[in-house]
Amino acid sequence: MKIVVCIKQVPDTKGGVKFNPDGTLDRGAMLTIMNPDDKAGLEAALRIKEQNGAEVTVLTMGLPKAEEVLREAMAMGADKGILVTDRVLGGADTWATSTTIAGALRNIDYDLIITGRQAIDGDTAQVGPQISEHLDIPVISYAQDIKLDGDSVIVQRQYDDRYHELKVKMPCLITALSELNEPRYMTPGGIFDAYEKEITVWGRADLKDVDDANLGLKGSPTKIAKASDKVRKGAGEKVALDGAEAATYIVGKLKEKHVI
Repeated sequence: MKIVVCIKQVPDTKGGVKFNPDGTLDRGAMLTIMNPDDKAGLEAALRIKEQNGAEVTVLTMGLPKAEEVLREAMAMGADKGILVTDRVLGGADTWATSTTIAGALRNIDYDLIITGRQAIDGDTAQVGPQISEHLDIPVISYAQDIKLDGDSVIVQRQYDDRYHELKVKMPCLITALSELNEPRYMTPGGIFDAYEKEITVWGRADLKDVDDANLGLKGSPTKIAKASDKVRKGAGEKVALDGAEAATYIVGKLKEKHVI
């Protein structure tokens, strides 16, 4: 069985966010982590590998430094890593990103593709389903449990306060929730092994069946009008009142704002 897990190196927002003049994130200037939903998807793939036998390939699109997140994934137990990087792919929105990743996946044999539900730097939850559309394979999103049944997968799909149980034949794509599992830590031996393995690096020329008009910033239909760091709030209005006066004051403010 062959599983491909699509992972993303995302900004560690605790370290602050920086923007380029065109409004896109300055990814090269920020601390980064593996996207949490993607890490849960990777853990799911590794558990399938342990229980049923599988080859797990991790694939990411990003700057050359995104090799770090592939090394982390291989230190956790993934077998192969593929980095898709090229200047012409920069600034991509979800459409251009999914087009690029699908172009890379067409070079790979797979039974199951796992992506995270969404990335914490965009929160769109669009890339996984878009990849499935490009590849013309079924998709089950918001997975909170994954089981194999012969040549099919049975997935619990989170839905409000309940879940749907869906069964689909492979090849297919699943988008994983961070609540799916508790990802394992890297091991010292895994780290050493990961840095002895070679990362496969692909560029624009390696993408199959894609049009330049759908790649990178120029191929992105989503345009950023404005971007800025978090706006700090002022100190607000401070008053010193006793209990009864304070209650009257608060009610008055709520009425003024049409809250009540």
